[in-house]
Amino acid sequence: MNPNSKPASNANEVSLLRLYLLRGLYLLMFVGLAIVQWPEIIHHEEPWELMEGVVAVMLGAFSALSLLGLRYPLQMLPLLMWEMAWKLLWVIVVAIPLWIDGTMDEAHWSVFSSFLLMILFPFIIPWRYVFAHYVKKRGDRWR
Repeated sequence: MNPNSKPASNANEVSLLRLYLLRGLYLLMFVGLAIVQWPEIIHHEEPWELMEGVVAVMLGAFSALSLLGLRYPLQMLPLLMWEMAWKLLWVIVVAIPLWIDGTMDEAHWSVFSSFLLMILFPFIIPWRYVFAHYVKKRGDRWR
């Protein structure tokens, strides 16, 4: 290796197309939640029930963090992986058992159908990058 050459940066490990697709996902998540969630957060008039308030502000924070993904699509990959993981877990633990039992109601179908966008995630997430930077790479020191 030439001593004057620079090591490949993270951005060079992932194609520009993939970076734009990631940015598109972050933008879609931000806009979707901004339209639905932020008006509810800003203009709610009565106190929320415990879980209703938790979910509302958690989704608001998620949408705000999605903005960072526009600038740093690779550094914000854990946000996409968290989104994909909790939705997949909900489908496996909640939706599939209800569907098998034949007790899936309209509310659960509505939540399930809102997860359909998640189908794109595995095709857009750069899995080689994830493996290299989150599995193979040495972790930060403990002391």
